[in-house]
Amino acid sequence: MEEQVGALWHRAITRLSERRHPFAAVTLEEVAVPIGIFFRALGGDGGLQVEAAEASAHGARRGFLQRLAGLDEKVELAWRDERSLRLPARIDLFPERALNRDLYLWLAALAAQQTGPTRDWLVESQDQARRTLSRFPGLRPRYRRLLDAHLDLRPDPRALSADERAREEAIRLALEDPGSVARLPTARRPPYPVVLWLHPDPDLPAGAWSDPSGGESQDIDRDAAVESLGERRRRRAERVAMPEKDQGLITIRMENILTWGEHVQVDRGTDEEDDLERARTAAADLDRISVARDRQASGARLKFDLDLPAESEDDLVLSEGILLPEWDWRKGTLCPNQCRVIPLIAADATPCALPEHLRRTAHRLRHQFQALAPARVWQRGQCDGQEIDLDAYLRFATDRHAGAGTSGVGTHSDGLYRDMRKGARDLVCLLLSDLSLSTDTWVDDHARVIDVIRDSLFLFAESLAATGDRFGMLGFSSRRRDPVRIHSLKDFEEPHGAVVRGRIAAIKPGYYTRMGAAIRYSTRLLAAQPGGRRLLLILSDGKPNDLDRYEGRYGIEDTRRAVQEARTLGLTCFCVTIDERGNDYLPHLFGTGGYVVIRRPTELPARLPVLYARLTA
Repeated sequence: MEEQVGALWHRAITRLSERRHPFAAVTLEEVAVPIGIFFRALGGDGGLQVEAAEASAHGARRGFLQRLAGLDEKVELAWRDERSLRLPARIDLFPERALNRDLYLWLAALAAQQTGPTRDWLVESQDQARRTLSRFPGLRPRYRRLLDAHLDLRPDPRALSADERAREEAIRLALEDPGSVARLPTARRPPYPVVLWLHPDPDLPAGAWSDPSGGESQDIDRDAAVESLGERRRRRAERVAMPEKDQGLITIRMENILTWGEHVQVDRGTDEEDDLERARTAAADLDRISVARDRQASGARLKFDLDLPAESEDDLVLSEGILLPEWDWRKGTLCPNQCRVIPLIAADATPCALPEHLRRTAHRLRHQFQALAPARVWQRGQCDGQEIDLDAYLRFATDRHAGAGTSGVGTHSDGLYRDMRKGARDLVCLLLSDLSLSTDTWVDDHARVIDVIRDSLFLFAESLAATGDRFGMLGFSSRRRDPVRIHSLKDFEEPHGAVVRGRIAAIKPGYYTRMGAAIRYSTRLLAAQPGGRRLLLILSDGKPNDLDRYEGRYGIEDTRRAVQEARTLGLTCFCVTIDERGNDYLPHLFGTGGYVVIRRPTELPARLPVLYARLTA
């Protein structure tokens, strides 16, 4: 009997040791595009990006059979959160490429059925598989082939101890008949990974899943969150190589140190609660502080992550505002009168000249953009002008001689003059700039994001003034859906000069980024302007977000809807962002050709006018 069990054990270990098939490997890079299409076609979240996941064993632990067999490689598992669908970078489990490719498709199909974070791995995995096979019967043959191949890789239950045998048989039954097993028997060692199910315990950042009910973020136990955070940091620390002994002092940018607020979910309240008080209370309760340099004084100061501008620093309110709709993607409806947009203008803007450090660049850009200005042409048949229009005069004289005209030569009503005038490109542009609280962060030792945006607006205005194109400039931030603050920097009919530069110089970080309402307001202004081509250029540094449900998928879908509405009216929408993660969500918002990511924020001031020239050429 012992010899028989030993033989079974040896065969199980041999199968596990030989389970890699590099010649049949399929990489995520090969299948990322069709996988993304397949995932969305099966009802998956259109805002998610397909990304490579680090191979990981269940719960970041290696199973007993793996340790015994001496297998150092980790098992391919997949998972998803609110932002990404994470699949293995490479799958070579099966000897056939078709099976390895099918595993990618099956994992994407499972993820399309996932509605929240995993709480009961066994029950939820069976439920996902059952729903997938029920909704898409065409996947059953593929699943059967994958199941046969996977069962062949799993350890033989006869080679296991009694408790491990019971658990392995339960897993096999759950795979064969999803929904038939309600509880997983306990055993001393973790089970062999189930590659046909999603990851049971991915290492997700706090807040990676929002409340499926669509309300506010779920309440969490603070001690548990802190313990989990500490465990993740400990694991990260174990993977970091220690510096050599003689390398000297290590300098660390203090503002880059992680805060509790980056990992702990915060109850953001409801629309009826006061958002400012809620934000300050949440910050105090969780001791959410980050270290930031004070550039205006020697030394440093502590600043709350949710510290908001004081009301005394507000700009002048120009009107009571207008009500705008908002798209509710869960209901699939455009809810009317959801946001109140209030126009503002800087209260302390002093007319000024162009800053000294930008003058050289501005001179070069003005010289380049003057080439875009339409050439001067003769306008004939004018009532007044520089010269007499000889052709018009000859026609007039001939008609008078023939008795067809009675008016005297040279009267203004006869259109006998011509005048040299500048042509027109028949183009109008509105630049909408994000002035949210996140622009108060530092991009290097010398400038914040708001400083980079300010310089960009300076050079953009100087460049467009050289072309003669009609343009306007707005900034925006929000505090929930009322108010959404629109800062007027330049009207379409207003000439560019010291007054406009003063308003640009006065911009400062505001509140949050309710981008959908800002785009709808800008669309109304731009659509009312005469012009053959109308461009809405959006300058952003991050995702749409706000204190309420606008965080996450809701804000993404509302912004996408607002962009679609603008394009329906014939406007061209283009986004320029300095967010390094912009490629994760901007294709869903603006399309693959509707945005650009500036990798180095300090390059934005010089590149923004050049992008405009390319868009309007």
